Amino acid sequence: MRESFAAEVGRHCVTRSVPPRGSGCVWTLHQLFEAQTARTPEAIALVVHDDELTFAELNSRANRLAHYLLSRGAGPEVPVAVMLPRSVEMVVSLLAILKSGAAYVPLDPQYPQERLEFMLDDTAATILITQGDLAGKLSHEGTEQFCVDQDQALLTMQSRENLSNAANADNLAYVIYTSGSTGRPKGVGITHRSVVAFIEWTREVFSSAELAGVLATTSICFDLSVFELFAPLSWGGTVILAENVLALPALSAAARVTLINTVPSAMTELVRDGRIPQSVTTVNLAGEALRNTLVQSIYEHPRIKRVVNLYGPSEDTTYSTIAEMVKGSTSAPTIGRPISNTQTYILDADLQRVAGGVAGELFIGGTGLARGYLNRPELTAMRFIPNPFATTPGTRLYRTGDRARYQEDGNIEFLGRVDHQVKLRGFRIELGEIETALRDHAKLSEAIVLVVGENGNERLVAYIVPKTEVSNRELKAHLQHRLPEYMVPNSYVQLERLPLTANGKVDRRALAAIGSAHNGDSHVAARTPVEEVLSGMWRDVLGVEEVGVHDNFFELGGHSLKAAQLISRVRATFDFQMELRQILETPTVAQLSEHLLENETRTGQIELIAQLKTRVAKMSPDEVRALLASMRKRPTCANQGRGI
Repeated sequence: MRESFAAEVGRHCVTRSVPPRGSGCVWTLHQLFEAQTARTPEAIALVVHDDELTFAELNSRANRLAHYLLSRGAGPEVPVAVMLPRSVEMVVSLLAILKSGAAYVPLDPQYPQERLEFMLDDTAATILITQGDLAGKLSHEGTEQFCVDQDQALLTMQSRENLSNAANADNLAYVIYTSGSTGRPKGVGITHRSVVAFIEWTREVFSSAELAGVLATTSICFDLSVFELFAPLSWGGTVILAENVLALPALSAAARVTLINTVPSAMTELVRDGRIPQSVTTVNLAGEALRNTLVQSIYEHPRIKRVVNLYGPSEDTTYSTIAEMVKGSTSAPTIGRPISNTQTYILDADLQRVAGGVAGELFIGGTGLARGYLNRPELTAMRFIPNPFATTPGTRLYRTGDRARYQEDGNIEFLGRVDHQVKLRGFRIELGEIETALRDHAKLSEAIVLVVGENGNERLVAYIVPKTEVSNRELKAHLQHRLPEYMVPNSYVQLERLPLTANGKVDRRALAAIGSAHNGDSHVAARTPVEEVLSGMWRDVLGVEEVGVHDNFFELGGHSLKAAQLISRVRATFDFQMELRQILETPTVAQLSEHLLENETRTGQIELIAQLKTRVAKMSPDEVRALLASMRKRPTCANQGRGI
């Protein structure tokens, strides 16, 4: 297989006239997709709800848009922004941008306008692909908008044929923005050479059967999406697009999913519900620390053969190390060893290698390294340093800021951060960016942000020193205008002064011990069995000790993933179907209780279930066993009908 593939690469290099840079031919990302289209034109490439596109259809639609983009000035090193919901058009747009030779810049429609405007300014993107209902969100001067739902007539005369390849291996493929410690996000520029090396690695590690149906749930603003989209599109698999991983059981194509690629916190809930499709054989986990208890619970699913732990920063094209998790193991997971074309070093403060078992900072080298940070030469020079161990001039190392050490078997153990960057639900967050945004508020003199909680209940808490009276709601609204929702703390603790250590630095440990504030109205305990059951769900999902019926789910630390967990529990307990929108509209126990009772299909059913659950919850184990025994002895309705 590898020999025939190598021969095909050679032919492709000649027919496509890929510039002969370096020691050999390197494809561009879209050429991998085009080559796969030539091999399997009628195979299904993309599934979105009930829509299916073959490789030929997806390629044809991307070509038409690519030809149009080329006519509007797209080309090598030209950034083209994409702001679309998760849809067929989103995938078509990414491929079209690459085919035009340009680099795609993903924008999340849910981001605040100020952040979106900054990203357009920073990249100087002259074209924005969006849709009609989003077009008004950004009226950026100098940026031409193409609406996929309103401007299709502009594509009717465009060619369906592949374009002559304009980009080469050293041109940018995409720019993804990450949180910045100085208060503004930074764009990571990834070239075709780096991403193609990564995609070729996926073919070495994952079989065709594993890539046959890849669930794609990660926002394109995060680099896990690069694996989910381009690995299957390059090697003949199907991309099954969904809003989030917890939507998997309800997908019409759920039985076609063979590989799940997600964060541990999301997978935990999917496992808890026991709703993993029988077709899934492989689970990739990344973006958060992984616990062995989760690994072993995944392996309890009879069809799952592989659980893989993956680690890597955006600055090294998605993944840098891999560890195969062992079924039945009792050892804590490691992040494993470097993937192909990648080198790892654990160094001390003097950039000297540390001995095995000694902690140091993890540095990464190899083909996957980003070009650097867009328009940030000083930061690029600080984080991407010359490789002191290289035999080839010009090679670099990326300093990750992660603490690690080598175990005796050579695997790398992740130990945490050397700075204040965190990973929360898979999102990479620089706490300094949130703190800077808070300090810009006129009523605050100081602000520190920490992650509080554990075991899936982690949340952001802001500790603030106000100059004058300010409400938590006012602070949250201030941040929502500047930061994406996942970076906005739900809890705010107001202090007269911040605690300091003996050397005058902020004592973050002392702050964490203070806990977080209660943001709801005056506490009102559950008044009915339904409210009592819902309050219990709130406590379990949010990891809090006390919930009042007027407390706002999102102000207590809730987010979209927690809301999905809550919906799952409501559905399982009351057999009541509801959507995420309902939690947004009825975010308190009292409001949701009222909604359930007003919309139940059988009058009195929800209240009866709640009464039974609250009654059983107050029983001793012996009383529960006696109740179950008495229920087993009762004759069934069927038996009574037969006169038995």
